[in-house]
Amino acid sequence: MRRWGTAVAALALAGAGVAASAGAATASVGSQRTVAATCSTAWGSLDKTGQDTDYRPLLDIRAGRHDCYDRLVFDISASGGNTGYRVGYVDKFHQDGSGEEIPVNGGAILQISVDAPSYDPVSGAQTYAGRAGETLPGVDVTGYRTFQDTRFGASFEGQTQVAVGVRARLPFRVLQSGDQLIVDVAHTW
Repeated sequence: MRRWGTAVAALALAGAGVAASAGAATASVGSQRTVAATCSTAWGSLDKTGQDTDYRPLLDIRAGRHDCYDRLVFDISASGGNTGYRVGYVDKFHQDGSGEEIPVNGGAILQISVDAPSYDPVSGAQTYAGRAGETLPGVDVTGYRTFQDTRFGASFEGQTQVAVGVRARLPFRVLQSGDQLIVDVAHTW
């Protein structure tokens, strides 16, 4: 009789462990569903553009990580108004002006052209220290979920061109807030 009681107790404990594990797995899957639901985007991956003729100097480029996307922020000198831009996926990244190909690591290349030169149009003084073919100064995307590389292309005829190597061709959006142009690339579809 004692053996049966021990066996029943062992089975009950094993069943409780399996049920607890299943509950944890369900909670984990449920929380992933919650995160996925709050991260859903309808941004798409087609080219996005914005027009403006106010060529204000580019001051800085910064990167950030969020739960649903990786972000690149272009800080542009203050004077109000929007900044023109063209953002889209390309097969290869070619430097404006020279046409030279600049290698970019990642599964896809997002090219960003901003109507903000890396120099002051009046004085000619450099305002952003990007160098053709090199990573963006002060931008380290190590450990980012979507961003894998950044490259400065050129500042040519009033526009600054950069590339972001991303994990895959993922949805992205472009926002303007004050004196910032913001490019977000989603972690997933």
